Amino acid sequence: MAGVEVATLGTIIATSLIAAAVLVVILFIGFKSKQRKDDSSETVKSELEEKQAFSGERKDKAKTTKGKRGNAPVKNHRRQFAILKGHTGDVFDLEFSLNGKYMASTSQDRTVRLWSVKDFKEKEHKYVRANVDFDHGTKVNFSPDTSEDTKQQQPVRFRAFITALANGNTIRVFKVYKKKDGSGTSITGEFDFPVKHSAEIINIAVASSGKFIMSCSSDTTIILWNLKGEVLSIIDTRQMNNSFASISPCGKFVASAGFTPDVKLWAVEFTKSDEFKQVSRAMELKGHTAGVYHFSFSADSTRMATVSKDGTWKIWDIDVEYTKKQDPHLLITGIYDASFGVYNNMFISMSPDAYVTAVAMGRSVGIFNTENGNLEELLEEVHGDDITAIAWHPSSRYLATAGGADRQIRVWHNAAGIKVQIEDLEGRINRARNENVKERLEQQVLEARASLDKLNLIG
Repeated sequence: MAGVEVATLGTIIATSLIAAAVLVVILFIGFKSKQRKDDSSETVKSELEEKQAFSGERKDKAKTTKGKRGNAPVKNHRRQFAILKGHTGDVFDLEFSLNGKYMASTSQDRTVRLWSVKDFKEKEHKYVRANVDFDHGTKVNFSPDTSEDTKQQQPVRFRAFITALANGNTIRVFKVYKKKDGSGTSITGEFDFPVKHSAEIINIAVASSGKFIMSCSSDTTIILWNLKGEVLSIIDTRQMNNSFASISPCGKFVASAGFTPDVKLWAVEFTKSDEFKQVSRAMELKGHTAGVYHFSFSADSTRMATVSKDGTWKIWDIDVEYTKKQDPHLLITGIYDASFGVYNNMFISMSPDAYVTAVAMGRSVGIFNTENGNLEELLEEVHGDDITAIAWHPSSRYLATAGGADRQIRVWHNAAGIKVQIEDLEGRINRARNENVKERLEQQVLEARASLDKLNLIG
């Protein structure tokens, strides 16, 4: 009996010792865990403070450069001719009419506005407003029609324009009328094309011949339509995605750019009776090493300007016998300022007289010499948000830019173009052998110098 009690007591003691040891281990682990947690908290806190400090530093730095969207600091520039205000939403696109008397702009505010160019020099800028009911336009393009209104016996500068609808993802046709009482102009939305694109429409254009309309979407689709909204042809660009497409001023070619580094051109053919015939591959611009953002044609459709993600812009001679498999010629390669990284989008446009090429880079525009690639003038940080569209006046005297979320359109004197024109005229004088030709060129130089001196005096 005594042996049993001794054994029981021994078991109790052993159990107690084991329990005590386990408790000590638990307490030790808890202490270490807390210590690690505290250390970890301090580390996280330290890292968080560093990140917040760095973030604050970046925000402070950003405030000095960007500020709120659409409200970044805008630098004054001596070449500014006019600021067109009136839109209450982001401005998406703009274009001048072929006769140079009007400019159209489209905005998120569900309007398209037609501005009178002759009023640009005035303090107040007149416009006619067209409402885009139940939607808003992202692109705008004038009809080339310049015939007369036989009913009212009044000249009609243009009869229609088209817009790309953001929500409807199709094209709407607007007609422009002279009011019978002579009090002004009225604009009405006539009809919408059927919805055919499955991806967002990124550009539209009307051929100068008036024979067809083009729409391009962000996938690989280009659709050619007749003026009634009937599909003539669908082109698959096979460029992974489209970044831009347009029609040449001669109305003969449709071109596209996209993810691949090449720009592709197709010839659009009609019969002698103006019936649509076919679309055939014409040529490709090969030379960029990355996707092409944007391109433009010269006014005579003999040259093209392209700008790419590879940090370059190029001028091409496309006046070749493509039916005989002749390739376009690369004339010049220029470099744009990529010091701030890759831009979300860029635009390039050759002036109608082909003396200079404008490249929109974020909130700035570089005006480059088309012959040698030199930067002639920089319109630096001239919008409060990234530029969404650029367009030359047909006379080459003005360049218009839209600033997206800053809701403004700015118009610039083309002093750089006049300077390059003078250099060209002086070179032609030196080469001229006929005295009459020399005298005519010398008179043109005098007129150009007078215009440039006037702009410099204004600046």
